[in-house]
This record gives sequence, C-alpha cells and structure tokens, in this order.
Amino acid sequence: MSINSAMAAGVSGLIANSSALAAISDNIANVNTTAYKRNAVDFANVVTSQAVKGRYSAGGVQAVTRTYVAQQGLIQTASSPTDLGISGDGFFVVTDKSSGLTASDPRKFTRSGSFSVDADGFLVNDAKLYLQGWPVANDGTVDTSPSDLSKMSAINVKNLGSAVRATSNVVINANVDQRGITGSVGDTGYVATAASTSMAGYADNPQGNTVYKPDFTIEMNVIDSVGDTHKLAMSFLKDSTAPNTWHAEVYAVPASDVVANGNSGQLASGSVVFNSDGTFDKTNTTLFGGAGNTPSLTIDSSTGGVAPAWAASKGLASSTIALDLSKLSQYASVSSVKSVNPDGAQVGNVVGVEVDESGVVSAIFDNSEIRKIAQIGLATFPNPDGLKPVSGNAYQPTIPSGDFSVKQPKVAGAGQIASSTLEASTVDLSAEFTGLISTQKAYSASSKIITTADQMLEELISIKR
Repeated sequence: MSINSAMAAGVSGLIANSSALAAISDNIANVNTTAYKRNAVDFANVVTSQAVKGRYSAGGVQAVTRTYVAQQGLIQTASSPTDLGISGDGFFVVTDKSSGLTASDPRKFTRSGSFSVDADGFLVNDAKLYLQGWPVANDGTVDTSPSDLSKMSAINVKNLGSAVRATSNVVINANVDQRGITGSVGDTGYVATAASTSMAGYADNPQGNTVYKPDFTIEMNVIDSVGDTHKLAMSFLKDSTAPNTWHAEVYAVPASDVVANGNSGQLASGSVVFNSDGTFDKTNTTLFGGAGNTPSLTIDSSTGGVAPAWAASKGLASSTIALDLSKLSQYASVSSVKSVNPDGAQVGNVVGVEVDESGVVSAIFDNSEIRKIAQIGLATFPNPDGLKPVSGNAYQPTIPSGDFSVKQPKVAGAGQIASSTLEASTVDLSAEFTGLISTQKAYSASSKIITTADQMLEELISIKR
C-alpha cells in the first residue's frame, strides 16, 4: 500500500538522518584531535519495484558512511621534537604493546604522531600505541621489508647505555717560525730514535737533556676506546742544513701511556717539510713513515700489537688517528697554535631525541654524540579510505583498502616526516554546523511524513463508521 510505503520511507529518513547527526557529532567532538579524519554520511535512494501500473510505492533512503582517511590535514608546529607529522601519504605502524610481539599480534596504522617517551624509554602516542621502526645495526645499516612487519620493533630511546667515540681525526691550524729560533746548540747530533737525544726524551726528562729542547710544540688531546683522555705532542726542531725542513716527533705525554721500544712514548719521527711559499709540503714530509704518506698515527692494542702500543695495563683497543696538517704553515712569524680540533667524545648519556625528515630516529648524548637508533617506516595503501577505523584514532586494513606496503619516508610515494609538528584534524566547523542545521531540518521533514501518513490512515479507518 502506498501509504504504508510512505510511512516506511519516513522511518528510513529518520534513521538515515540520525546516522548523519551521529557522524557530525563525532566530527565536532574531535575537531582538536590530532590527525582525526572527518566522517560523512552520504544518502542513497532505495527503489522498490512498482507492482501496479499507476501506483507508486516509496522505497526510502539508506545511509552510507564514509571516512575521508586520505585527506591531508594541516601540518602545525608543535613543541616536542618527538611530535611527528606526515606530509603526504603513509601511516605510522603502531602496536598495543612494546615487547614480546608475535606475528599474531595486531598491528595498527595511524597518522596521530603525538609521540612522547614513556617511563621505559619507548615512543608512545596519546592513545598508548607504541611506534614501530626498523632497528639500526651497529654498522649503520637497516634491514627493511615492505611486507614483513616482524622486522620492526618498538622504538626505545633510553635503554642504550652510554656513548663513547674514540678520536679518529685531528685538524691542526698552526704556524712554525720560519726564522727557526733554536736552542743554544741547534740540532747538531740530534737523533730521533735515541731517548737521550730526542725531543720525546727531553719531554720525558727535561732536566737530563737540555740540548734538544724543541723549538715549538703542539699539544692535542685524544679520546681512547673507553672514553679516557690522553695527551699527544708534536714537536719541531729547525734543521740547520736543509731549508724549509724541520725535525719532527709525535709522542705521548706522559710517556707511560704508550709503549714504544723504550723511546719515551714516541709514536712517530721524521721530517716536516714546507714549500717555498710557507705551505705544508706533504710530498716530501717523512714524519709518518715515508715521503708523501697521509698524516696519521696508529697505536696498536696492548694485546699482541706491535710498537707503538697502548700500555698493557690500560687494556685499550687500537687507535688510528688521521692528522689534517693542511693548515700547518711556516711563515716569518712567532710560532703559535691557532686551533687544534680533535673529534671523539668522552662517556655521555642520552639527553634528547631527534627525528629527521627521512624518519631516522637518533639519540643525542650530553657529550654531543648522536647515535642513530631506528628508521621509521610509513605504510601506504592503494585505497586509504577503505581502512577500518578503530579506537585510538588508528586504522586496520580491510579488503577494500588493499594490502599495505611499508616504505622509507620520501621513497616510492611515501610522505616525509616533519619533527616538532602535528597533523591537525580535517574537520571544518563551519561546514559541520551547516550540516547540523540541514540534518535537523531533514529529520523534522521525515517525521512530518510519518505524521501525515498516520493522519491518512486514520481517515481510511474512519470510513467504516
């Protein structure tokens, strides 16, 4: 009966507009929720077969819910370096627990990047979902996989121990006086390999040897494999027979730091040569084992190494230290050191975290060391709007969404990560309030259909009276 179908159409209108009101309510309530994606209820008509010609039976309306997951929210500045916003496609991979994950444990996907460090050192967002990433191996490599989520684990930025970096490079900026002001006797009889006639020997016992006091000495501090500091010295004595040439030695201070054939902690000896314009002549310098050799020092391990080596009592690993002497000069000016810049770092503890736009998470130590911890992967889907929303502003894959593929940020269509930013909600309050008004009116109109149909049925019933 047409009147009954009209009443049913009115009821479907009430149900559909109720769903629309619920979606609008969710949107308005989540207007400030990080990376929230607005929902909408679309309406589709329902057509029934018209059994009798000339009569019309109403079909009504059905509500179809749609979530605009693929819509990009505005990237806004945040105060924490662990707040992460995604610009472009992709989702963070997150889990409900931080450890003990198995293949059967569900993985979720979210764009809510409001991560912070919890009491155990894990990166977790406001919904208590743990951020997953590929661990960085000791050699700096990352084992990635686009589909195997078991290669990812919860990112921990505190349980890293301490950081130490042995010195591997020293940049020296200094000038030796071309006029070669020397001791009272000069360099006659100087022998670098005898402790009694070497500059290293003088440094070890200045009262016992005053003849070969160096004209100029450059001191530098280096860090060993366990974070301890040692002093090395590079001394120069003007060669009285060869122009632009200096006897030179590198030795440890004190000599007991290094065992070197009893030669007062000496690491290297030879000559340092300068060009006629006062610049360093690497080609003819023999200080580092032969003319033209790259300036570097090797101190062997105390266990089985050859001299020079760290004292056995120290138990240190071998050290190779490159010396950058490109800024060493010989001008007619008082010998002076402008700067000595060694790298390396003593023992340090974690004081901060940083994430770059490629998703690499690094720990910052109080000794200025930065250690890479993990690489964040972004999961992309063929149809993000087909994802199933779950609590915590996260999503799970469905058949309509398609299979995920986890990629490094900025690779193969994945977006980039911005630290100290958050993605805003995609809700537009003005549009939602407008929709609220139209939904209310539509609901009232649907209720009028039912009222009118009821009155017509009353008229029909009253005919019998």
